Amino acid sequence: MKKPLLDVHTHTVASGHAYSSLQEMVRAAADKGLQVLGITEHGPSIKGTCPAIYFKNMYVIPRQMYGIRLLMGCEINILDTKGTLDLEERFLKALDIGIAGIHDACWQGGTRAENTAGMIAAIRSPYVNIISHPVDGTADLDFEAIVQAAKEAHTLLEINNHSLSPNRMKPKARENNRELLRICKRHDVPVILGSDAHISFQIADYDRVLQLVDEVQFPDEMIMNYWPEKFFNYIGKSLTL
Repeated sequence: MKKPLLDVHTHTVASGHAYSSLQEMVRAAADKGLQVLGITEHGPSIKGTCPAIYFKNMYVIPRQMYGIRLLMGCEINILDTKGTLDLEERFLKALDIGIAGIHDACWQGGTRAENTAGMIAAIRSPYVNIISHPVDGTADLDFEAIVQAAKEAHTLLEINNHSLSPNRMKPKARENNRELLRICKRHDVPVILGSDAHISFQIADYDRVLQLVDEVQFPDEMIMNYWPEKFFNYIGKSLTL
């Protein structure tokens, strides 16, 4: 098994319900031998998270720290079936990386077709690089349509480790993620593993999702966490500053 070199979906105390500081997260990533870390606080529609101005001020943060290439971004909320995002464009432009996801705390859904249309609209946003936990069961979706849209847009679909925790009470997440991996494998679409770490000890913890990867025999070459340069090329960004 290859060693993961990046984890780009993590949260600090700024998200309001996480438990490590930014510097603690970066230091832990360095200790684990990562090359790239993404800090992606929740968008402002999640209760208790940082205000929008937080994302505008991120230019003060060094993008190289403890030998780690640091990406400062946001886990933006997809709010509705139109794909509305909860950050204005002026804040989206300040992000190094944009992750967009559906959270039941602020999601206004509809039919399966309507939900799918909303996610595809987010997938096609120029500010969205990754869709977080797309198939955790929060919204009923057409997986085939999501995969095809992601392939066309070069937007990565995440296989989220956190959503498979029993404490998250997402009963559909395991089988849904396994099915997503099968579809991505069939259509030659790469994925990204997400720890969704809310404390430094969880960084690059992919124990649950790697079980699914093994079950589906998903190729290492299509898992972006092992290939930082390939990851940056795929989302159209530069590995170096």
